[in-house]
Amino acid sequence: MEVENAIRTRRTIKAFEAEPVDRGTLEELLELARWAPNHHLTNPWRFRIVGPRALEALKVAAAELAKATAPEGADLEDLGRVAAAKLDRAPTLVVVSAKRSADPVQDEEDAHAAAVAAYIVLLGAHARGLAGYWRTPAVLRSEAGAGAVQLPGDERFVGMLYLGRARQTAAVPERAPVGDYATFLD
Repeated sequence: MEVENAIRTRRTIKAFEAEPVDRGTLEELLELARWAPNHHLTNPWRFRIVGPRALEALKVAAAELAKATAPEGADLEDLGRVAAAKLDRAPTLVVVSAKRSADPVQDEEDAHAAAVAAYIVLLGAHARGLAGYWRTPAVLRSEAGAGAVQLPGDERFVGMLYLGRARQTAAVPERAPVGDYATFLD
């Protein structure tokens, strides 16, 4: 797939077939990710493919977090079920993080590089006929959620990629014209 076409045609898809993405394809996507631009070649990106035990622990953590942060009078069991169900949308989940640095400038650059690496995975998946989307669920900023996916304290959570074969299509979203967000300086 030509790169400009991939960028323009990739969509956020939230309904997937049940079959997980095979390991070989995941390894190809993660190999592409390592080509993300990265100042000082620190290779800060980390990817964790969520397996069944990790998923169950993450769902428990998501449900508990939803209950703990619920507004007064909310149906806690329903909130817990909804939070956990969002983790079941795709057959393959990939947690993306960035290795932390003692230098705040490098730490910020590395987080951005990891975000670019994550987007490369989404574009590579799209080029292979897969669908996906990027979320930043609050559970992965919690101690229990980080523990569920073995995210150590020396890594910064960047996002979670949902991957699989699409069961739906998505309309082309309206985009702002270049003049709305770009300034050409003299």
